[in-house]
Amino acid sequence: MELKLLLTQYEWLHSKLEELETKLDELLRQIPHVQQLLAIKGIGRDTIAGFLAEIGDIGQYRHPKQITKLAGLNLNTNSSGTHKGQTKITKRGLKRLRALLFRIIMPLVAKNAAFRTLHEYYTKRPVNPLKKMQSLIALCNKLTRIFFGILKKGHEFSEEKLIQDIPRFVEFSQAA
Repeated sequence: MELKLLLTQYEWLHSKLEELETKLDELLRQIPHVQQLLAIKGIGRDTIAGFLAEIGDIGQYRHPKQITKLAGLNLNTNSSGTHKGQTKITKRGLKRLRALLFRIIMPLVAKNAAFRTLHEYYTKRPVNPLKKMQSLIALCNKLTRIFFGILKKGHEFSEEKLIQDIPRFVEFSQAA
């Protein structure tokens, strides 16, 4: 009897999940430029829905730095007088948005060639190489700027343009 009840409950929950996924697809189709975001390798429907749910209407932001600050990914230096301390992210902002961006960037570095190349460049560049976590945070900020550019202005995503935006990287790749 209990097994039958559990199976019935499972089927009911499964049907509700399918209804939610259908509703999510309908809502995402209403937002302009979402298809361009879905074209990025490593970005999925749930990722975009989570990002938009956290930031709200993209029209209320004038610059991607506002979203970076909302996520708490902006940099802060602990210093006093002549002492210059460490530079860290502030973590003042939406914890879920910060966690979502980090959860996005991890598989993106693994699956997307442009982001993987940038990560390797940031960690292995000859001048001022970043630690792996610092590189991932920098890539989170870059991803926010990409999302902002696509959603707000309708730009197309190009892996080649992403890499060519950094002139030192072109020199780095030619030297390697």
